[in-house]
Amino acid sequence: MLLFLLVSLAFGMAATLEETRTLPPLAIYTISAGAVLPVVIAYRRPVAAWRLTFVMLFAGVINADVGTHAEPWPWNAVQILAALFVLGRLAAVSEARVTVGATLLTLVPVFLFSPHANLWGAAVAVVAVASLGSIASFRRRARELIAEQTELSELERARRAVLEERTRIAREMHDVVAHHMSMIAVQAETAPYRLAGLPAEAKDELASIAGAAREALTDMRRLLGVLRAEDQAAERAPQPGYPEIVELVATARKAGLPVTGELPPLAGVDEAAGLAAYRIAQEALANAARHAPGGPVRILARADGDRLELRVENELTTPPEPGHKAGHGLIGMRERVTLLGGELTAGPDGAGGYRVLARIPRQPEGVR
Repeated sequence: MLLFLLVSLAFGMAATLEETRTLPPLAIYTISAGAVLPVVIAYRRPVAAWRLTFVMLFAGVINADVGTHAEPWPWNAVQILAALFVLGRLAAVSEARVTVGATLLTLVPVFLFSPHANLWGAAVAVVAVASLGSIASFRRRARELIAEQTELSELERARRAVLEERTRIAREMHDVVAHHMSMIAVQAETAPYRLAGLPAEAKDELASIAGAAREALTDMRRLLGVLRAEDQAAERAPQPGYPEIVELVATARKAGLPVTGELPPLAGVDEAAGLAAYRIAQEALANAARHAPGGPVRILARADGDRLELRVENELTTPPEPGHKAGHGLIGMRERVTLLGGELTAGPDGAGGYRVLARIPRQPEGVR
């Protein structure tokens, strides 16, 4: 519709020029087309449109009979309106320095060719259009800045809420869990001195309990430090990986869990994949000790193509209750594997045992 209107205006301008000026038809239609074409270009390339308009302001005065009733202005009315529109469009979408430069240059042909009686009125019209466009540009940019600031404020509020929740969790863990772990460690360490006649095996067992409690406290303090940190600069110790699963199995065996393992050295296991495998093995062994005490446990690992396959199996000494829901440990295992693009299944194996099977990419592409 707009294009049809512009074409109609161009033909109307050409008809007027044919009546008022002595020019070849090619020149008349060139001036007419050059007057309205910048309006179309201005929507996508306002600077280029203004440049064409500026050139046509000089071409549009050729053979103009200014001052007569037929041509009170050196430019046709269509060209004047198109030039003002293009300048306004430029001012509405450009920086202030671009608008000022274009306005000053537009005033050059105005002062050169406008009749003296209408000179200042034309100059005021040019400056007014540029000013209105600049005001629209400033308002648009102000709205964008306000929206951006609002978004940043929302993000900051969300960040503060997360930090407050992390601090609350850290406080609860310190006040409750850390306290009880400290008491376990102290009681296990002082038991040989408080209880006379303990056999050597019992003393070793208590020492092992105390050591495990101290290690848990160390890990918890490190975790509390990360939770309380407001940025990513919190100190982090090296995380366990696939090779440390052997030590995990040895520790579980010392604690009385009858566990056997086939954990061959595997090359190409990424740090994230190794950490996920370690945490899955840790949680699976803990669940076996908790829900099937005394039952044999077997842990196996192997490379299956580009994936690390980890299997933990144990006998079910007591069948799971009907409607039993997965605990947080199993949910955490599944989340770790899913984030790395792997798969995890856990449940009864149909032969009186329980199986956890994780297949993790050895070189994850990234957290999804």
